[in-house]
Amino acid sequence: MNIYEIIGNYLDSDKTGAIATIVTKEGSGPRNVGAKMFVGEDGKIYGTIGGGSLEFNVYKEAMAQMGEHNPHMIHIKMDSEEVVGKYMICGGNVDIFLEPVIKKYDKIYRRLGYMEKTDKNGVLITQFNNEKFLKTIIEKNEDIFDSEINENTFGFEISEDEKEVFQERLHDSKIYVNNEILIETLNHLPTLYIFGAGHISQFIAKFAKIAGFYVVVTDDRAEFANKERFPEADEILVEPIPDVFNSLQFSGNEFVVIVTRGHQFDADVLRESLKRDTKYVGMIGSKRKVKMIFDHMKKCGFSEDIISNVYSPIGLSINAETPQEIAVSIVAELIMVRRG
Repeated sequence: MNIYEIIGNYLDSDKTGAIATIVTKEGSGPRNVGAKMFVGEDGKIYGTIGGGSLEFNVYKEAMAQMGEHNPHMIHIKMDSEEVVGKYMICGGNVDIFLEPVIKKYDKIYRRLGYMEKTDKNGVLITQFNNEKFLKTIIEKNEDIFDSEINENTFGFEISEDEKEVFQERLHDSKIYVNNEILIETLNHLPTLYIFGAGHISQFIAKFAKIAGFYVVVTDDRAEFANKERFPEADEILVEPIPDVFNSLQFSGNEFVVIVTRGHQFDADVLRESLKRDTKYVGMIGSKRKVKMIFDHMKKCGFSEDIISNVYSPIGLSINAETPQEIAVSIVAELIMVRRG
């Protein structure tokens, strides 16, 4: 389930919580702008804004402010030495928008959950100051869903100038924020997690980005997993397995491609992936290697039904030989599953 579906479950149980969103980032940081975390009133966390002290400090603030109805901004300066210790390159400044989950916005949260689950696009506008806290969704077809009336219309049409601005925002992934308004583009690209930052991964990232995926590359070697080698990647995480899974979100719509540098790493990633709800899991390897790892998964307690859902050997059968051709076959399979 995505964060908004989880929020719906909390509200059904008469429980509440808080949403933390990264809205600006200067320098390097564990997650990109737009990353979200939900903190329930029971102290449970769903999603991640990067882990470490940043996430812990926001968590403490969320718990301290639980029950209040006023959102606010948190400014955090990450210490470079500490960040290096968390397998990242350097520190930076991060602004987090912390907002309460309020029952009267129930329909807004549920609509956002539906839009994310069904890949529907739009814009989410949050107005906030000391006197008001309002949320409005404008969907791609220009339907308006407003938190004040909880209906899908304001009773008036959008002007041509407003339509033009809205259409521009639909294709702008940047978050706009000032002292009173936060505008987020709801452009739900499917997330692709590429485990392993080798030669084939470079082409997978490039082709997957062209095909419309949100690309996250992860490896425990900074000399391989970096922006120079993966300029198209939306996020690059330098963390070991299984620790990196604490920095990843899984809602059931994610794609996982396993192309690490060794059998044991592949097995470790597959084991963690099978514990989670995903759209696609694919693993590179010969038939012999695949059988060996699948047998190991059975010994780990995974059923035949779960293991049979893994695409391995990975990629469509096009007699691919070169890294570029193999990457094409893999991304083609991702598209097939996405559109199937």
